[in-house]
Amino acid sequence: MKKLIHTVCLFLGLSSVIMAQEKHHLVYHTPAEKWTEALPIGNGSLGGMVFSGVTQEHIQFNQETLWKGAPHDYAHPGAKTYLSEIRNLLAEGKQIEAQKLASEKFMSVPLQQKAYQPFGDLYIDFEGHENYSNYNRVLDLDNALCRTSYSVGKVKYEREVLASYPDQTIAVELSASQSKSLNFALYLDAPHEEKTIVSKDGTQTLTVKVKDGVLNGVATLTLKTDGNLKVVDGKLQIRAASQASIYLCAATNYKNFKDVSANPMELVRAQIAKIKSKSFSQVKADHIADYQSLYNRFQISFGTNEKSGLATNERLFAFAKEPNDPQLIALYMQYSRYLTIASSRPGTNPATLQGIWNDKLTPPWFSSYTTNINTEMNYWAVESTNLSECHDPLFKLIEECAQSGSIVAKEHYDARGWVLHHNTDIWRGAAPVNHSNHGIWVTGAAWLSTHIWEYYLYTQDLTFLKEKYPLMRDAALFFTDFLVKDKVTGYLISSPSTSPEIGGLVAGPTMDHEIIRALFKMVVQASEILNQDQALAHDLKKLIPQIQPYQIGKHGQLQEWLQDKDNPDEHHRHVSHLWSVYPGNELNPEETPEFFDAAKQSLMYRGDNGTGWSLAWKINFWARFLDGNRAYRLLHKLLSPAEVPGKPARGGTYPNLFDAHPPFQIDGNFGGTSGVIEMLMQSHLEYINLLPALPDALAQGEVRGLCARGGFELSFQWKNGELSRLEVWSKSGNKCSLKYKGHHLSFDTEKGQKYIFNAELKKL
Repeated sequence: MKKLIHTVCLFLGLSSVIMAQEKHHLVYHTPAEKWTEALPIGNGSLGGMVFSGVTQEHIQFNQETLWKGAPHDYAHPGAKTYLSEIRNLLAEGKQIEAQKLASEKFMSVPLQQKAYQPFGDLYIDFEGHENYSNYNRVLDLDNALCRTSYSVGKVKYEREVLASYPDQTIAVELSASQSKSLNFALYLDAPHEEKTIVSKDGTQTLTVKVKDGVLNGVATLTLKTDGNLKVVDGKLQIRAASQASIYLCAATNYKNFKDVSANPMELVRAQIAKIKSKSFSQVKADHIADYQSLYNRFQISFGTNEKSGLATNERLFAFAKEPNDPQLIALYMQYSRYLTIASSRPGTNPATLQGIWNDKLTPPWFSSYTTNINTEMNYWAVESTNLSECHDPLFKLIEECAQSGSIVAKEHYDARGWVLHHNTDIWRGAAPVNHSNHGIWVTGAAWLSTHIWEYYLYTQDLTFLKEKYPLMRDAALFFTDFLVKDKVTGYLISSPSTSPEIGGLVAGPTMDHEIIRALFKMVVQASEILNQDQALAHDLKKLIPQIQPYQIGKHGQLQEWLQDKDNPDEHHRHVSHLWSVYPGNELNPEETPEFFDAAKQSLMYRGDNGTGWSLAWKINFWARFLDGNRAYRLLHKLLSPAEVPGKPARGGTYPNLFDAHPPFQIDGNFGGTSGVIEMLMQSHLEYINLLPALPDALAQGEVRGLCARGGFELSFQWKNGELSRLEVWSKSGNKCSLKYKGHHLSFDTEKGQKYIFNAELKKL
């Protein structure tokens, strides 16, 4: 077995050398002038935006647990008293009255949740650097390093910035080609009203207190340099240095969503003590080794072209005019994996709407967790692109929301289990927020719970499934109490709820029924695998066919609601009722062809425009509809500049490749990547489908380390739109079923074995 594993690793290692020739760098020839031009770094806890200025370096930074607010139960006591009346009003067609009553008696207390906060800013002022040449800045995705270089006279100045997960620090290395040529001032600041800055013994400490909340934070700069150091006007001033290493560590008093008793000063001191005896080269080496243990598992190439010599912002504009830069798509996919690793590591909180990055005290949508699409989209590509560990923070959020959600289930619905509506924050609010016309959406817990099942499908980790299964079970248990019989159809429906975020408060939105059915089926399968809760599984099996089925409306569309009221001229960004096409799988061309075609008609009516994340979701839809060229058309829109001079901002991509809602939302980065994966491989049915929706524009390529459900890892190449070679590594020893065009193959596998096939799926 050791020899086999060595052979597999050697093969993959040789391939890595070949594919590594294609560097994954974001390249710019001018400093960042605004936040969406700055380059992101992160380690799951600390996030930074590096502007790479010449006379002044600016790194705006965040710490993941600095939020407004305090531990709080958002449930509305007595809300359940009004549930029946709200349902009756909806049944009578009195939507406005139902929304009014729900807004007064059924919503979260307070009505809005709390916002994620920026922490502060690190500045480095350089003297005499006004006249410079040969400027370049790079985000090196292969090593998770931000590099800046330029020349002043005969001196070349270089800067490296990284965010280390092993050492929990943002580290900056400054160097110059001539000794004693570094002269700079170093200092911290913050946008918070309540702050203190103290310089002492070659360090500077920033303390902040969040307005409207109980959280406070401490950030400390430490410096190692061969230059002369003194404090001038509250800044650390360094003269005649040849090099300098700067370390930023930060923490808050947040322990968990119920406990804010941590001591941030002690936490920061412990972090500093850990790196005190290490050189920057050691910190950097440990950082790269840790990062590459995740990043290097997956590689993708669509070939090289002359566009790779352009600056990244220029490539975006060139791609908008002529979408023939497949290498940019590979770069974009690896960038999304970089962002995942930077914003979601074990032991941290999951990526918010803006990942781990935010520079505003009042950020868009609170920079929180929107669970009616955006939070889930952040994790669509995690398993397939071989980053399972980065899924862990989402499971932490699910566990915590299950606690607060059980209170809301009882107070609002007199139900067992747990419920989560369309938004949550670091305090794990689970009650409906903002307004009843979109806030009362009841399937957040159900949708999040499907991620537990997806993790199991990819990893086949029974220990994990056994540990997390109660969360799925209790999410399903809620709906056994919540679903009510519709007086007209006799089917069980979800009421009250919404179809995000369109149509207002209704009874029986299609999306709810899709997710609830999927959750029930998953819990039934999990209970059988684990040999648990047979009685509940029996009840769920009986309930599934009683849930309102799909309906096809007068326009040939899949109905979004109980009533046939879809407007074919509506081009709303949400296409929620197609959930069972993607990320679900109940609607597919083999088992439900009629409804599958109706769903396609609905998508055609919605159109090809949208915000960034909406475009990303549509890419996944069209890939599932096996229309690769239509999916690529949406990918072209997603990878088009969000900001064009003389035109209003639109959905697309910012110069630093951040997704634009607009403004910035990170979900489109992840959703766009999952969409490309769906073009190349689909495993949501009983087999692995290879190149099912390959667009003409990606006629050749290679992917390695692509994961499929069932516990398989794939590597394959294709040329002229045709598969040329396939390798399947069985990680769990399950039976493998493959499909490529008209070729089908099913075979037994042995755990740890690799199987190689040609284009006809014949074994080599």
